[in-house]
Amino acid sequence: MQNLPFEFSHGGYIKESTVQQKIALQPPTTEAIDVETDFDYLFPDIARDSNSLLPADNNQDVIKKLKELGDAIIDRQSPEPEDDNSTIPPVYTYWGQFIDHDITANTDRAVTDLQTDITKDDFTPLSPDFVTDNLKNLRRPTFDLDSVYGDGPTLDPKNPTEAKDFYQEDDPVKLKVGQNAKQNANGVPTLGAKIPPESDLSRDLPRNNRIAVIGDSRNDENLIVAQFHTAFLRFHNAVVDWVRQNEPNNAQDNKKLFVRAQTLVRWHYQWLVVNDFLQTVTASKTVDSIFSDGLKFYHPRNGNLFMPLEFSVAAYRFGHSMVRAAYDYNRNFTNQPGALADATFNLLFAFTGRRDIGGPPGPGPSETLPFNWIIEWDRFVDKESAAKRQRNSARKIDTHLALPLSELINEGNKDPKDQDPIQKLLRHLAKRNLLRGYFLSIPTGQSLADKLGIKKLTVEELKQDNSPELNQALEPFLEKTPAWYYVLKESEVRAKGDSLGEVGSRIVAETIIGLIKNDPSSYLNDSEHEDDRDHVWNPSNGVKLPNGSEIRVISDFLKFAGVLPA
Repeated sequence: MQNLPFEFSHGGYIKESTVQQKIALQPPTTEAIDVETDFDYLFPDIARDSNSLLPADNNQDVIKKLKELGDAIIDRQSPEPEDDNSTIPPVYTYWGQFIDHDITANTDRAVTDLQTDITKDDFTPLSPDFVTDNLKNLRRPTFDLDSVYGDGPTLDPKNPTEAKDFYQEDDPVKLKVGQNAKQNANGVPTLGAKIPPESDLSRDLPRNNRIAVIGDSRNDENLIVAQFHTAFLRFHNAVVDWVRQNEPNNAQDNKKLFVRAQTLVRWHYQWLVVNDFLQTVTASKTVDSIFSDGLKFYHPRNGNLFMPLEFSVAAYRFGHSMVRAAYDYNRNFTNQPGALADATFNLLFAFTGRRDIGGPPGPGPSETLPFNWIIEWDRFVDKESAAKRQRNSARKIDTHLALPLSELINEGNKDPKDQDPIQKLLRHLAKRNLLRGYFLSIPTGQSLADKLGIKKLTVEELKQDNSPELNQALEPFLEKTPAWYYVLKESEVRAKGDSLGEVGSRIVAETIIGLIKNDPSSYLNDSEHEDDRDHVWNPSNGVKLPNGSEIRVISDFLKFAGVLPA
């Protein structure tokens, strides 16, 4: 099987010739994992039932109307009104993106038909059999952090790993971390206040010619997910130190030390995904009911894990609606008096390797992330602040997407003024999501609700609180609603945008818990009593903060990593 480089596109369908040209001009950061796993439908019976799908016989009309619907759900208001804010802290938006990158890749770039057809005005939806035969996941869906570790460190120089460049030369069980710049590429000192702890300038991704040397290039797509990935590098290194100090028997040689540290990092991550992330973004009692009553819908196929398309192409894309147009990012970049500038969505995309770390629309390139752009995580993790529904909140999970999502600056390679129709489509997130769902034959929201045994949204609920323009665009889809839109609207009308609704919650939680529960190496299987949550691994068996506290929520994780002051 041919190695596929980790130069992934987050959303755009890329022609293979374009990929090869990019590889020729700029070698990929690594080829750290050579893997293909399966995509499949969670509910293959309704995916193969034409009554459960948008019509394929008048495809040109459906495509035109999906694009109109995509345009209609973009929020044109600026600044964002406070009633668009949820009670969820912003970290969960980008934690969700990190999870997505860790378990799935390639719904956007695969065989030729899957790369190019979505850009046509008359593409035909693919048959489910064609999709499952030809679309492969370039990730292991096991929450094993392959996006962080690749295939591991080189502990035997005679057998170097593909991910060898991720790890430190003098301490090969530790991951490299990048240094923050004090001046730009032209030697001009960086302005602004230092971010506590002020002496810590090891808060960037490791870079080579500005390009992040990490297992998944998508984690340098915007600055917040890049800083989140940096926290994982730091957390792993802190765990290595903790094992050396507290478990000397597990540190007798580098191989044993790395395996122990990696296992602890993975289990803390998995535990937090279930007990913090899912508990926050899904409807109340969803997670608990799955553990008490068992998995009802996600089961391995032919003994193998698979990634459900209803999850990856529809339900899990709820996080797109949580993205803000601007953030209270740190003391330098916020909307408060004395700031250098506001932390707009476009600037957060500019300070990445894909934009020369400060290239347009930023002020100019830096070799590594400037110290004034280090994130202050306390502004992103506080649930009490988020409950006030102000700027320290994610946007609601609803059918209103922030304006910058209609013009993503890191998608496509051309200036917006010179874009052809394909480039424009790649930059418009809502249109892409809707067209992709149609293209890959994702069942409608109503058919998913029926399959799950959940009361369907009524026509009145689908139209509730919509603008006249949105209702006009939605009219053709009131009986058969695209699954992604349906999940967002269900949250909006039945959960006030503060969590997913029942359909979205069940698909997301069943998939994530199903993947973890069916992974023999996960924390849920570290016991003979894996069905009893009181007897499986939990943070009391893991690393501890200096004051003895356990890692129970994401802020604890960030504190242990040293990127959030304790």
